[in-house]
Amino acid sequence: MNTDYQIVPLNAFNDNYIWLLRRGDQAAVVDPGDAAPVLAYLEQEKLNLCAILATHHHGDHIGGIEELLARYDVPVFGPIGEPIATLTQPLADGEHIWLAQLDADFEVLAVPGHTRAHIAYYGRNHSSCGVLFCGDTLFASGCGRIFEGTPQQMRHSLARLAALPGATRVYCAHEYTQANIRFALAVEPENIELLARAEEVANLRAANRPTVPTMIGTELLVNPFLRWDAPAVIAAAQRISNKPLTQPDEVFAAIREWKNRY
Repeated sequence: MNTDYQIVPLNAFNDNYIWLLRRGDQAAVVDPGDAAPVLAYLEQEKLNLCAILATHHHGDHIGGIEELLARYDVPVFGPIGEPIATLTQPLADGEHIWLAQLDADFEVLAVPGHTRAHIAYYGRNHSSCGVLFCGDTLFASGCGRIFEGTPQQMRHSLARLAALPGATRVYCAHEYTQANIRFALAVEPENIELLARAEEVANLRAANRPTVPTMIGTELLVNPFLRWDAPAVIAAAQRISNKPLTQPDEVFAAIREWKNRY
């Protein structure tokens, strides 16, 4: 799975990232909610689109697919259990996809919670670091809202991603990091790693630079939605719920509900 493709962020809407993978004159895109930035980049760089990957069915992730297919006859990969009319290559947990034009291989990880059949794509890039395209499941210092699944499903999905190697680069689909950090600091105001990350993110945004990709190892230190077993997070969950919480699913659910109201 050792490849030399590059990963480029394309800005869409207010805070979406469409991730474009390129190698030579070939490219693939992940979660193209809007075709316009993709088409503009392909034309500017004289690239040919070879594949489209979707993580879930929300419009800000798939809304541009139909327009891209009008220009390029390419496969559309995505979750088998979601209503994506343009899907041509339905995927289930544990399957692998091979993008020959990019020399790229990805394992499909089922990560339900945000939507009922959300998937993520895990592979490796030219530096041998793991790369994870996780849509709206895991964010830098946060996680997605639970629209179609349960808190238990979402925590188990996040636990699955948290078990990936610490050096795995996490390419989530939104620039939510500063807002997520404000909430994380409400949960763990004395977390030294989180305070340092907040300063780093503030500097990146001041320079109008993306705060992602983040890394799994970083998220384990600063993301309250991966820290359901940390004493400070447990104490915060109990305080906000005003009751004792003993199980990880309970702690996670309390923190997620707090974030919904924050």
